Amino acid sequence: MLIRRASPDDADLLHEVGEVTVAAYASFLLGPSDPYVPRLRDARARADEAELWVAGSDEHPHGRSEVLGSVTLCPPGSPWREIAAEGEGEFRMLAVAPGAQGQGVGGALVEHVLERCREAGDAAVVLSSLPQMGDAHRLYARHGFVRVPERDWSPVPSVHLVVFRRPL
Repeated sequence: MLIRRASPDDADLLHEVGEVTVAAYASFLLGPSDPYVPRLRDARARADEAELWVAGSDEHPHGRSEVLGSVTLCPPGSPWREIAAEGEGEFRMLAVAPGAQGQGVGGALVEHVLERCREAGDAAVVLSSLPQMGDAHRLYARHGFVRVPERDWSPVPSVHLVVFRRPL
């Protein structure tokens, strides 16, 4: 598996990342008309306004690797950054292709984010998650994240997000 940063110019890759992200979140959405679907699908904006990291399979014989997952790292000043305080890194939209779940892709992406945040000099990393994303919560716990319920929040009245934090 290779992890690389996507460029806003990677049209085919960004389209595939958007579709994988929607597929990974499908069971948590209200269906194809859920208002969050366009945001999940907009990998180009994440690549342009934050750091979009993509995990791909080893190259296929035809020269292109399959998108296994992605994560958005939200540096200071990014409009994708929502909850990080000074000295904290933040990531969001960790997505693993349904066919690649359980194969270590999510863990590799989390470790990549932790390393990038260490390199940036962050003291901790934070993220928001839906309460029903139990598999993701177990992944975060395995990587040292703990719940910080005092930082839970709602981006819109009908959506409650729980917050996790990991010191570095």
